[in-house]
Amino acid sequence: MRSVLVLVLFLVACFAVAAFGGQFAPGAWYAGLAKPAWNPPSWVFAPVWTVLYALMAVAGWLAWRTREPARAPGSAAVRALALGAFALQLVLNGAWSWLFFGLHRPGVAFAEIVALWLAILVTVVLFWRLRPLAGALLLPYLAWVGFAAALNLALWRLNG
Repeated sequence: MRSVLVLVLFLVACFAVAAFGGQFAPGAWYAGLAKPAWNPPSWVFAPVWTVLYALMAVAGWLAWRTREPARAPGSAAVRALALGAFALQLVLNGAWSWLFFGLHRPGVAFAEIVALWLAILVTVVLFWRLRPLAGALLLPYLAWVGFAAALNLALWRLNG
């Protein structure tokens, strides 16, 4: 029962970040930006992010469930570090929407999304050490944020 409750908490945390970011809708400012030809249609973002937040929650839960000596001595320390990295990337994830859509600062948002991508990468590596499936579940998220960073950079360059 405790494990199910913790899974629910991971889901709530991930979707709370989604709700925070959702407060900063693209709106007229974003609609008026020059966009690269490879910019996805706006309807793509909600379903992709919904799947990614669910995968993030399950990955976090799987990493949390790893107990020493599950993989190797010291895995409890790796677990603590991994969950800290997970929390950091959640904070950075929410901050990007605020910077880009809320403050209309694509340059600052680009620097932040690079930090987000690096935090996700660290989380993937640490989760993989604990439980390969937990790390693998974050790979689509890492790829999507890499794509989002490239899009952020293109929007910044096209719009000054």
